[in-house]
Amino acid sequence: MDVSAVTGSSTAQSAQARQTLSGNFDTFLKLLTTQLQNQDPLEPLDATKFTEQLVSYSQVEQQINTNTNLAALLAVATTSLGANAVSYLGKTALTSDPISSLVGGAAEWRYKVPEGAANVQLSITDQNGAVVRTIAGETAAGDHDFTWDGLNAARTQLPDDVYRLSVVAKDGAGDDLTTLVNGVGLVKEIDMSGTEPYLTIGGRQVSLTNIVGFKN
Repeated sequence: MDVSAVTGSSTAQSAQARQTLSGNFDTFLKLLTTQLQNQDPLEPLDATKFTEQLVSYSQVEQQINTNTNLAALLAVATTSLGANAVSYLGKTALTSDPISSLVGGAAEWRYKVPEGAANVQLSITDQNGAVVRTIAGETAAGDHDFTWDGLNAARTQLPDDVYRLSVVAKDGAGDDLTTLVNGVGLVKEIDMSGTEPYLTIGGRQVSLTNIVGFKN
């Protein structure tokens, strides 16, 4: 959810609504005063109608105040997100996607293998989806850290870029097992110029919602 965008929108709408309500209410009071001054004493106007209109204006005003308070709360939430993001600088983060950046000839991932794995294969693909390297993985159940040296199948050093790790695990019967892969990278910068903070991890930008943990 884009918190900053909602904050700005709510604030602008509340201000506009309040201005409109103020103008309409002033007009209503002028009409009410004129009607009271010119009503027939023998057939006075129904006061219930005036009361209903006043109640309606009061309800609208309360809703506008609620929107204004909501915008203020969202602004506080945005500030809090930025403060939290700064604390991530210099930490090694785990991302929810299986993507990592090859920087200086090294890219790192973490993958989880379930119980009963007999064969695990790691496949690294580039941004075009082409497989550049296939490596045998760990079969023991649990989390495993994997660092790739950036060499392809022909032992040629590939350029620094963004790469994806796929993990295929099979049991003794050859059936597929469910695995989990996280990208890993050092948080180098915080970009707060947009509507929400973004972390620069390796050579890519990652939103705060994409961070699932940190490595020791």
